[in-house]
Amino acid sequence: MSVLVWIEQSHEGAVASSWELAAKGRELADALGGSLDAVVMGASTDAAAAAAQTYGFDTVYTITDPVLENYRLSAYAAGLKQAVEASGASVILASATTRGRELTAFVACQLGAGLAPDAVDLRIEDGKLVAVRSVYSNNILTDVVFNTPVQVASARPRSFPMPEAGAAGGAVSALDLGLAEGDIPEKVIESKVTDSGEISLTDASIIVSGGRGVAADPEKGFALVADLATVLNAAVGASRAAVDAGYIPYKHQVGQTGKTVRPDLYIAAGISGAIQHLAGMGGSKVIVAINKDAEAPIFEKANYGVVGDLYEVLPALTDEFKKRLG
Repeated sequence: MSVLVWIEQSHEGAVASSWELAAKGRELADALGGSLDAVVMGASTDAAAAAAQTYGFDTVYTITDPVLENYRLSAYAAGLKQAVEASGASVILASATTRGRELTAFVACQLGAGLAPDAVDLRIEDGKLVAVRSVYSNNILTDVVFNTPVQVASARPRSFPMPEAGAAGGAVSALDLGLAEGDIPEKVIESKVTDSGEISLTDASIIVSGGRGVAADPEKGFALVADLATVLNAAVGASRAAVDAGYIPYKHQVGQTGKTVRPDLYIAAGISGAIQHLAGMGGSKVIVAINKDAEAPIFEKANYGVVGDLYEVLPALTDEFKKRLG
């Protein structure tokens, strides 16, 4: 009864939130009395596999094939099922990224397995996986109890602490995908990278977000948000209102219809705190709200609040952080 973790790769290498499942996976594997294994898929897997060996996996399965250069659901599902069969896994885990949620759902259906998406905690009870999910805009935590032999879950990024890498250990076992290009129905016509080195919202420990409050001068407002984010080595986020108004691209949207984040520090500038936005960032460890309206709902959720104009407060914060951080 092993635990198998999919180590997702992007164009920059292994997705950081995948490693968060290493320590939690070990805890689950020990409770089941089984092994902790990982699977890495892609056109190149050497670097990610070597990194996985430093995070305590007993066996790292690699599936290396040119047809895996770009993520395609059917190909990656075939690879994951091969790793499940090779490892004898009863628990399959992935980070709840866009790809992670899709892949786990598809494979769970194919295996007739139970599925818990976007879990915030995981544990073993009576030999079965129990996944804790946040529902009703993070107001209620509910336990998902499995009754199938194979149990599949995706875990919300930053739900578990990032483990420290240690000495390399564990075995590496290569598997053969056995698929030709003609066997894969999805075709990638073109692939473009648009992140331009920006810090990922889902992986960021600090996020500075702007909202409707930048309406007086959106370009300047989000420039101030970006300045503070740069000083703090943070990601830039936004509310749906700001995205819908065209102030900033959708990829920065935090909330029920955007990305769900759990940073150590979330600074909300000019964001009123609609329930849809709180659903996406309410799990942040520390929330700082900046808003001219002292009655804004965001202050009810914030650990610290500043009643003031973001065009004055953000530059002052940026200057102060520059002094203190050198």
